[in-house]
Amino acid sequence: MADGPAGSGSPATDFAVALLTELARAGVTDVVVSPGSRSQALALAAVAVERAGGISVHVRLDERTAGFFALGLAVESGRPAAVVTTSGTAVANLHPAVLEAHHSGVPMIVVSADRPDELRGIGSNQTTVQPGLFGPAVAVVRDVEAPTAHGVDADTAATVRELVREVVAAAAGHTGQPGPVQLNVAFREPLSAGLGEGTVQPVPDDEVDLAFATRRVHSGLPAVDLAPDDEPATVVIAGHDAGADAERIAWELGAPLLAEVSSGARFGRNLVVTYRELLRDPDFGGAVRRAVVLGHPTLSREVPALLQRADVETIVVRGPGADPYDPARASRPDAATTFVSDVRVTGRTRPEHRAWVGRWVATSRALLGGGDAGPDLDAKRSGDRAERNKFLRDEVALRRRAVDRTMLADAVWGATWPHDRLVLGASQIIRVADGHVAGKAIRVHANRGLAGIDGTISTALGIAAALERSTASVGTTRVLLGDLTLLHDLGALVTGTEEHPHRVQVIVGNDGGGAIFRGLEVAATTPEADMRRMMTTPQHVHVEPVVTGLGWEYRRAATWGDLERVLTDPAERVVIEVPLAD
Repeated sequence: MADGPAGSGSPATDFAVALLTELARAGVTDVVVSPGSRSQALALAAVAVERAGGISVHVRLDERTAGFFALGLAVESGRPAAVVTTSGTAVANLHPAVLEAHHSGVPMIVVSADRPDELRGIGSNQTTVQPGLFGPAVAVVRDVEAPTAHGVDADTAATVRELVREVVAAAAGHTGQPGPVQLNVAFREPLSAGLGEGTVQPVPDDEVDLAFATRRVHSGLPAVDLAPDDEPATVVIAGHDAGADAERIAWELGAPLLAEVSSGARFGRNLVVTYRELLRDPDFGGAVRRAVVLGHPTLSREVPALLQRADVETIVVRGPGADPYDPARASRPDAATTFVSDVRVTGRTRPEHRAWVGRWVATSRALLGGGDAGPDLDAKRSGDRAERNKFLRDEVALRRRAVDRTMLADAVWGATWPHDRLVLGASQIIRVADGHVAGKAIRVHANRGLAGIDGTISTALGIAAALERSTASVGTTRVLLGDLTLLHDLGALVTGTEEHPHRVQVIVGNDGGGAIFRGLEVAATTPEADMRRMMTTPQHVHVEPVVTGLGWEYRRAATWGDLERVLTDPAERVVIEVPLAD
């Protein structure tokens, strides 16, 4: 930090250094910056603090991708990233990521540069009303007057520290739900001054409070003690971001675990993969009388339908998102959903509970079937030449088979391990994976706060950046999405030449349009041409020249054999296009 009242010659720079240093002291480890004139003091202070060893700086060329990159950093690290923008439309471009962060309870700190008071409301260039731009999606908004003093004296340093502690605490969820906050800082000219080597002093390690910035959920609700049913009829539902506790609770209650693919609980002996089909079955879903819900279920209609029934007792563990999950209120405003902070299981399960779970699990496995077992391995070892030849023909046929969505989900799921990360786009493929892939304790993310199509690749790149810093492993971040989801976030593939590349595979199931809309009820009564033009929006983008032009490697996997090969490709920045057979 600049020493004494003389400072750097720019009050903007002196304040920016103080702000970024205090963010580092409060446990913020990442700052995402997009270039801009009004924010230049913040950008140059950020890189100076990084050089001193306080933070990691990530430069993204546009604010929309910067916002989702910051979201991904926070998803993986558990701490808010600060995202720095210049004034005007730059701030508005963060809105999609801010909304996703708000609804999913992901911490984020927006540091928006602004014009000083005298330039507001008079038609100044790149000037709009920035404080409160995000409405109720941000828990705290602070509009900071343009600094005028050269250097940072003790009183100013104390004020900056108090301000930073307030916004970091709000973002991390110390008193309310975690999520985004806005720190709007005005600057006057001179907008910055040079900061050479040694200008900024490092924050001592013993002053960095990582725990302070780590996300927490304080719902203010009591925990509840539950015992296994006298008449087994409980299910545990794990929506997005439920966490591994859902698996534990299901096991201790002797209840089937209905875990979405991005729940963090898609494993264990009680897992029921085909939960949607079974919830529609009167012998299974119709027999449920109690549901314990964790996370944010978004991938089925059957789950909210179950919770809307008057004969089902619903207990919801309050998650970090902005809104409590309570679908029963949509049809029954007087519904008595019980909200709690945690579930503690008391008592022991009995044989009838194991029978209840066993029936769900066994039926689910039967519905999934064995799939296509592929070539007969016994035939491979047979002494009969004809059988061996048949094995070879079957193996060749399998490797030449065109890839459908189920095969694609299987292959990517199978290639991903605990040291990797998997990010799923809001495409049809996430629902296929949810209804098909087996239990596996891997880290899966999807932007399900608002389930938007945008920002998926940017989020994955942020996750990859945090993953690679936090572990010495060579884990890969894979992104599985559809072609329209890719096109919505092409800007994420544009990275400045000074930035470190990340180990990311972007796997695109390309069916030439929005297949997810083909299942809408209205499709049965609407002219096919109208549905095609207005909803599925077919496209014929040539993916290879687009992505290679943006500096990424390209692979095409038209068959199962191609797909197996490219998923183990060591290339660090690669887009894998998979033409879908269905």
